[in-house]
Amino acid sequence: MHQKSLTELRAALDSKEISAVELAQSYLQRIEAAKDLNAFIGVDAALTLEQAKAADALIAQGNAGALTGLPIAHKDVFVTRGFKSTAGSRMLENYTSPFDATVVDRLAQAGMVTLGKTNMDEFAMGSSNENSYFGAVKNPWDTKAVPGGSSGGSAAAVAARLAPATTGTDTGGSIRQPASFTGITGIKPTYGRVSRYGMIAFASSLDQGGPMAQNAHDCALLLNAMSGFDERDSTSLERENEDYTHYLGRNWSDDASKPLKGLRIGMPKEYFGAGLADDVRAAIDAALKQYEALGATLVEVSLPKTELSIPVYYIIAPAEASSNLSRFDGVRYGHRAEKYGDLLDMYKKSRAEGFGPEVKRRILVGAYVLSHGYYDADYLQAQKIRRIIARDFQEAFKQCDVIMGPVAPSVAWNLGEKTDDPVQMYLADIYTLSTSLAGLPGMSVPCGFGAGANANRPVGLQIVGNYFNEARMLQIADAFQRATDWHRKAPTAAGV
Repeated sequence: MHQKSLTELRAALDSKEISAVELAQSYLQRIEAAKDLNAFIGVDAALTLEQAKAADALIAQGNAGALTGLPIAHKDVFVTRGFKSTAGSRMLENYTSPFDATVVDRLAQAGMVTLGKTNMDEFAMGSSNENSYFGAVKNPWDTKAVPGGSSGGSAAAVAARLAPATTGTDTGGSIRQPASFTGITGIKPTYGRVSRYGMIAFASSLDQGGPMAQNAHDCALLLNAMSGFDERDSTSLERENEDYTHYLGRNWSDDASKPLKGLRIGMPKEYFGAGLADDVRAAIDAALKQYEALGATLVEVSLPKTELSIPVYYIIAPAEASSNLSRFDGVRYGHRAEKYGDLLDMYKKSRAEGFGPEVKRRILVGAYVLSHGYYDADYLQAQKIRRIIARDFQEAFKQCDVIMGPVAPSVAWNLGEKTDDPVQMYLADIYTLSTSLAGLPGMSVPCGFGAGANANRPVGLQIVGNYFNEARMLQIADAFQRATDWHRKAPTAAGV
């Protein structure tokens, strides 16, 4: 059962081939057997099986929806009742939320069964899932490699078939990059599509939740339940709900032999220059050739400010993080130092003990760029360039329908390889940051593997659409997955 997609599991539940309780038990056994991957932070079998029993009751009554009884795991940045909500940090090691995040609540209302909480970079800060207080996550394709971050636990869980679907968050590429590194499908919606209420904040103008699963069809089903206006989130967009499965299986044109005839794919020349590994380039080129075989046309476009996305992001995101994380002071909730002198000493010691090195680094950078004398020179200038980056995308979309290219310059690197060089880690986000800064939707679709020593490390194709174009992006991804089987490949190194 664990190799089946959500759509296939739905059919198995409806045909009584398996019950929701049996399905949940199967995945819980796999999670226990794959503990060495460290993909999960929190599991509560009793709570999971209680939810599964409720789902079975709905199915028996004939009240099952598209997701009723299907298992899911949540990135531990979404607060949940019952399960601890840690954000991968010592600061929140023992925190249990009195309420569910909107994303969690909506998926629960749809009848999904929570398997547990997945590991992540602390407060979603990182590109490798090595920054977690609970230890690094291993890539199930090659346990010597990172799974990507910050949603590395969620990605590894889907890749190792420990869960058929998970939630993730993407601030600068944290759904797309781990999806690429682990050979699964993940989508970051347009900023504001998915509520941030109950998502532990990192950078409020960038954070966006999204689904991770085996294929585009499953992501569409999840996005149907997750998205929509939420009055509790001031950044939530008031738009009519749409069916993200609407275009799946449909042709772009009337030519049955060329289902994507008329589709214009933009290839940013900045994404294919120096720094892109040869094996990644080869996999992306092969995927683009497949799109041409399906009828699409390739168009060269330019995103001239791509290289500026790294300094812009690493000014804006830390500035917002320094503000958001100021609430963790040892007073209201979270870690408090055992020994301290006065109130100020308690603040200092609680934060020094509660936060890890990368979080401290970003808080310091953020406080610096927001300080007197640097706010205008750094932060405001970065916001101006952010607007230019967004404008570059709009110019590109005048020539194409979607933009495609690599998700990352290389396949997954080895655990520990870049931990001593944060700048090298930051450079790995070069192809994803600009999309996040512009608030555009983007996704990763598995399209191949590396070469040589990296032959078992996946490569993802990035698809970027214009605002609110998720349904069409999913259609385009689904057409590729109907013609290829990269999304069906599963690792054997997971130990389960």
